[in-house]
Amino acid sequence: MTMNFFRGVMGGQPAGPPPTGAETIHKLCDRVASSTLLEDRRDAVRALKSLSKKYRFEVGTQAMDHLVHILQTDRSDSEILGYALDTLYNIICNDEEEEQDESEDMAAAPPIPVSGKHKNVPVSDENAQKQEEDLGVLFTDKFLGDSENVTLLLTLLEEFDFHVRWPGVKLLTALLKNQCNQVQGVILVSPMGVSRLMDLLADSREVIRNDGLLLLQQLTKGNAAIQKIVAFENAFERLLDIITEEGSSDGGIVVEDCLLLLVNLLKNNSSNQNFFKEGSYIQRMKPWFEVGDDNSGWSAQKVTNLHLMLQLVRVMVSPVNSPGATSSCQKSMYQCGLLQQLCTILMATGVPADILTETINTVSEVIRGSQINQDYFASVNAPSNPPRPAIVVLLMSMVNERQPFVLRCAVLYCFQCFLYKNQKGQGEIVATLLPSTIDANSISAGQLLCGGLFSADSLSNWCAAVALAHALQDNLTQKEQLLRVQLATSLGKPPVSLLQQCTNILSQGSKVQTRVGLLMLLCTWISNCPIAVTHFLHNQENVPFLTGQISENLGEDERLVQGLCALLLGICIYFNDNSLENYTKEKLKQLIEKRIGKENFVEKLGFVTKHELYSRAAQKPQPVFPSPEQMLFDHEFTKLVKELEGVITKAVHKTSEEEKKEEEVKKTLEQHDSIVIQYKDLIRDQDSQIQELREQVSTLSLNSEQMQNQITQQQSQIQQHKDQYNILKLKLAKDSQGLSSSQGEGAHVNGLHSEELSQLREQVDELRRQHTLQHTQLSDKDSLINTLRCEAAAAQTAEGGAGGSDNTELLREVESLRSRVQAQCAEISQLQTERQELIRRGEAASSAPASSSESSADTDKVSELESRLAAQTTETERLKEECLGLREGRAGLEQQLASAQSTVAIEQTEKTKLQQEVQESKKEQDDLLMLLADQDQKILTLKQRLKDLGETIDEDEEDELDARDHFGEDDDDEEEEDEENND
Repeated sequence: MTMNFFRGVMGGQPAGPPPTGAETIHKLCDRVASSTLLEDRRDAVRALKSLSKKYRFEVGTQAMDHLVHILQTDRSDSEILGYALDTLYNIICNDEEEEQDESEDMAAAPPIPVSGKHKNVPVSDENAQKQEEDLGVLFTDKFLGDSENVTLLLTLLEEFDFHVRWPGVKLLTALLKNQCNQVQGVILVSPMGVSRLMDLLADSREVIRNDGLLLLQQLTKGNAAIQKIVAFENAFERLLDIITEEGSSDGGIVVEDCLLLLVNLLKNNSSNQNFFKEGSYIQRMKPWFEVGDDNSGWSAQKVTNLHLMLQLVRVMVSPVNSPGATSSCQKSMYQCGLLQQLCTILMATGVPADILTETINTVSEVIRGSQINQDYFASVNAPSNPPRPAIVVLLMSMVNERQPFVLRCAVLYCFQCFLYKNQKGQGEIVATLLPSTIDANSISAGQLLCGGLFSADSLSNWCAAVALAHALQDNLTQKEQLLRVQLATSLGKPPVSLLQQCTNILSQGSKVQTRVGLLMLLCTWISNCPIAVTHFLHNQENVPFLTGQISENLGEDERLVQGLCALLLGICIYFNDNSLENYTKEKLKQLIEKRIGKENFVEKLGFVTKHELYSRAAQKPQPVFPSPEQMLFDHEFTKLVKELEGVITKAVHKTSEEEKKEEEVKKTLEQHDSIVIQYKDLIRDQDSQIQELREQVSTLSLNSEQMQNQITQQQSQIQQHKDQYNILKLKLAKDSQGLSSSQGEGAHVNGLHSEELSQLREQVDELRRQHTLQHTQLSDKDSLINTLRCEAAAAQTAEGGAGGSDNTELLREVESLRSRVQAQCAEISQLQTERQELIRRGEAASSAPASSSESSADTDKVSELESRLAAQTTETERLKEECLGLREGRAGLEQQLASAQSTVAIEQTEKTKLQQEVQESKKEQDDLLMLLADQDQKILTLKQRLKDLGETIDEDEEDELDARDHFGEDDDDEEEEDEENND
């Protein structure tokens, strides 16, 4: 029903004028806003897309808000999103592109009569283009009025559908082209905004990936923050991979887009340059410059690609970068072989002229200020017969007027970069001009420079003069050496110095370019070199020529020459050592005051810095000029002018008194400088000594650390050995426990530990002592037995019954000795058993370490244990021998005991007999005593009776009776003693 209504309104009216374009677009916009069916809105948006190019203004003014609303609300339908994005792109983009699917779009659009189209007044193409650009900017501003629109667009780029993603990429690119800064600001603050755009490079559809490259090119222009974010989103890796996949320099337009994006990311961005270098991406650039022997038929795209690749190398080593970063990149390019590859292109044949020129400029900046790169470049030879140095071949092109101007400028730049901060190279160039080193059979750099200096071509004159000036830049030694150069002007005439020949050509009134080049050479030569100033002033014609040039009123073209002449004369004043009486500082200033005037001199001196080409040359080292006629100033010379202009002006205005004061101050300063130099030397010596001491301290510290590490390692090894030894001890202890489990004793690791060995030795010593004591006791008993035997025999012979008690005592002692001998035998038997057990344990211990030594890592420990075991085995053998001696001694003791036992038995028998006899004797003795006692009693009784009776008893008789009584008591005492002895 809606479609029928649309047909009725738009195309089905039978009467009335046809609708205009604006009316049609208005109705389509109403339909987009009011239709509830998605199909109706989709058809209306499609119709707007088909009309958006022809009615750009009307669609942009009426439909933009509706299209943005479609993007916000109809996210589920990719087709209507694609139409809306394409329509927005058509009204914002300023590029003239072919309409895509025009027939399909026109079929969906209502017919519009020709009269309804724009009726523009014919204008020029230029004005039409300007109007188109103004419309693009106008609609871009309208779209960016709400920053959420850009965020919405970034969100839509996440859609994988081709019909959404591709027009979204194109629309965002168009917005960046029209309002780059504003769109960059929105993307920069949008979360993951740059990351979403970087994902485009990973899209498998090449159309989206390639347009993504164009989008990133616009996004990274002039915004260092976005450049850093893109770089850290792994852009370098992805871009280099794409370049390799596309064929490097032989690739198509995609390679060019990648290279342009790389240049955007790296140019004037030190952070990205450092990231590129640290990521080893410079090494990946080397294969780009591998060219074959056949270099004919280069396509235009290959030339463009290789030109951008060379430009990318120059971005990394540009003189405007920081010196440290440039030096680091130069070193990397030499180490990875990139410089060598560039020199190969430099000397190759068939390379297009513009590529050769750019290669020379690239090599120039790769070697500029890098000593190792400059030395390598000096060693490069051209593939000619005979081989010639690359420098000579390049100088031949520079002084050849038939070569292209840009190529000659590139060679001059290369020569300047080769000599920049390269005193070794400067000396080699000047040496080719000295009489002692000139080789008539070969062409040298010095000969080419002199030939160019005095040729008829003014451009060759200028280039040779500037090149020679760079050979003298900041090098006093070479300035003095160049004074020795002599030139043969013609046959029959004496040679003249190079300095004199330059002034002669200068005075002949040649072209302005030639004279400017010679004046720059002379100014560079004699500045900071009083000897060269003296040589210049020694020629009587030079000062009058300079004053004449300065004092004349010449045209505009000659003003620069006048300014340079004033500079040269000022240098003669400032660096004058007053060695020539006629041309001292004071006389030259008087001459200026009389013939020129100080104010006029200073005014002419200012002509140099006021020249329009001076500021252009001072901007960058590379000599870039639109035409050969504008090639007047050198970059390094502008630095010299800036340095000397002020001091020369002051020197000219100073009076003689001021000069004297200045001389005095200068002498004082020189004295102070000499003192300062002495102190500096002293400090330098002390610094060197301190440095040596620091190195010694660092060396000693290093040695100390090494020794400490060795000690730590040795301690750890010792600990490991201890652990292994303890483990071995435990293993041997277990083995010993298994061998001696019946005895319930646990042996140590080897069974013969040092403590056990000492205990064993103590036991053996104790046994020895006991054996000696027992032997002594046996000897004592033998002597006692012999004594008893003698006493028994004596007792038998002397008195038959008197030795009974002694024999009893002897028997007791013999029994005691027998028990002791038995105990000793048992002890000796136990000792033998222990000895056998120790022998078995020693054998087991000797086998255990032997088996463990096979698995132990420390053979030294095992050897030590084995040696200890051998020593202990020897000690055991010695103990065996001692035990054998003890056994033999025991056998002897047993024999002695047996003989003693037999003797004791005999003695006991005899003792028994004696005891019986003694008992019998005692009985008889008792009987006798009893009888004697009775007799005594009777005698005493009788004696008493006799006394009572009055009878007198003789004293002899009483003494005899007392003696008997006393004898009887003595007998009783002896009997008691015998009984005690028997007990």
